[in-house]
Parts: sequence; C-alpha cells; structure tokens
Amino acid sequence: MGLMQRASLVFKAKASKALDKAEDPRETLDYSYERQMEMLQQVRRGVADVATSKKRVELQQKQLEQSIQKLEGQARDAMAAGREDLARTALERKKAAQLQLQSLDEQQTQLQGEQDKLILAEQRLTAKVEAFRTQKETIKAQYTAAEAQAKVGEAVSGISEEMGDIGMAMQRAQDKVATMQARAGAVDELIDSGALQDLSAPGTDSIDRELAQISAKSSVDAELAALKNELGTGEETPTAASDTPAPPAETPKDGAA
Repeated sequence: MGLMQRASLVFKAKASKALDKAEDPRETLDYSYERQMEMLQQVRRGVADVATSKKRVELQQKQLEQSIQKLEGQARDAMAAGREDLARTALERKKAAQLQLQSLDEQQTQLQGEQDKLILAEQRLTAKVEAFRTQKETIKAQYTAAEAQAKVGEAVSGISEEMGDIGMAMQRAQDKVATMQARAGAVDELIDSGALQDLSAPGTDSIDRELAQISAKSSVDAELAALKNELGTGEETPTAASDTPAPPAETPKDGAA
C-alpha cells in the first residue's frame, strides 16, 4: 500500500470516528422523521391535485351533457320547422359533444383510479410515519436514559479516582507529620544532651554551660566523698575550711639571721 493510500485511509478512519462522535442519533431520527413527513405531504398534495382534476372533468361532463340536451332540442325544433339542414348541423354538434363526453368519462375513470391509489398510498405512508414517530420517540427516550446513566457512571468513576487521590494525599500528609515529629523528638534529645544549644532558653551561653558543668562536678565529688566517709573506705574528706588556702609566710625583715 502506497503512502498516499495509507494517508487517505487514516484520514477517512479519523473522519469517520469524528463524525460518529459528533453524531447525535436523536437529531438523525428527527431529521428522518421530517423527511418522511415531507414525502407524506407530497403524497397528500398529489391526492388533492388528482381530486381537483377529477372535479374539473366532472364540471366539463355536466356542461357537455347540458349541451347535448340543448342540441338535441334544437335538432327537433329545426325538423319541426322544416329546416333539415339546421337539424343535421345540430345533430352533428351533438355527436361531437357525445364523443367529448365519452373521452371525459374515460379521463374520469383514470383519475378516479389514480386518486384511489394515492389515497391508499397516503394511508399506508401515514401508518408507517406514525409507527416511525412512535419508535423514534422510544429510541430517543432510551438513548437519553442511557446517556444519563453513562454520565452518572463517568461521574462516579471520576469521584472514585478523586477519592483515591485524596487518600494518597492524606497518606503523604500523615507521613510528613510523622517525619516532622521524629525530627522534633531528635532535636529535643540533642538539646537535652547539650549537643545542641536551645536558643529559645533565656540567658544561656557557653560560660553558663561551663559553670553549670563545674557546679555539677563539684556536687558529684562532694557526694562521692560523703559516701566514702560513711563507708570508711577512704580518707576524710577535707572540709570546706581546709579548702581555703593558707596565708603566705611572713617575709623576713632585712638583717635577720
């Protein structure tokens, strides 16, 4: 298959798909119903035209019948008056009128047959159009209901997908909360251990921390010494007075031995 043929096939396929998507069967059914109604109107106009033609022929027939009767009377009057020539002329005209009347009778018969056929066709077509209209409305109602169900299904499906996204978002939020809580707990532990400085605590700097460490160490040493004295496992702990440094020795005056 050539490139142009493939391109034409693809174009036709896409065009058919686009048309199928754009086509509304309800509109197509309504259009078909309108076309059938137009055909029915044409048949009805045909019936009316034939009826009109038949009526015109009937009027001509009546006129010819009256003319024939008149000519027959004139022929009788002419013969009574001894005018055979006039009587012959009247009879000849009567014969011509009779021939015309015969032709009109044939036309009348043909028109009556055509009218009967058209009336029968109109009745059959009316029944078909009415049946189509009923079926059309039923199909339209079914399509509308199916379309509504499809939209509801699509909406429910969309809601389900959205709820799934919401669930995933909530799970991610919970994971982030747990992570932040773990970070906060770790920071608190580091602050308590002194590895991190609590900047929110007032008046806390490096000197304060060193003094606090010295005070804690002295307290521990004092408690340890007390335990040793109590248990007799160590030397007597010097008292606080012994911790006071002794005064310096007096310097000898000049000339002393």
